[in-house]
Amino acid sequence: MKETEALKAKIRQFRDDRDWAQFHNAKDLALALSIEAAELLEVFLWKDAESADPQKVREELADVLMYALLLADKQGLDITQIVEDKLRLNNEKYPVEKAKGSAKKYNEL
Repeated sequence: MKETEALKAKIRQFRDDRDWAQFHNAKDLALALSIEAAELLEVFLWKDAESADPQKVREELADVLMYALLLADKQGLDITQIVEDKLRLNNEKYPVEKAKGSAKKYNEL
């Protein structure tokens, strides 16, 4: 996807301008991704979903997405391909006729 590649290039430029690539090994990117996901969760802590500050949700979600893109880039993964592969797998695990309207895990359907 052209937009994804352009976005990854902007993120890499931001990183490289600050000489942060040295800190961005796969392990630390995965850790940062997890930490940012926890910060996103914190925005919703102790309130209903509608009460979360939309600006904070945007900022934390952007951090999650940027680290995910950096990790994919570091691992040489094609975002479109890995998402399509996972959708195909999930389609097999969660066939519509069994999963529609259900929150059960695939092994409980």
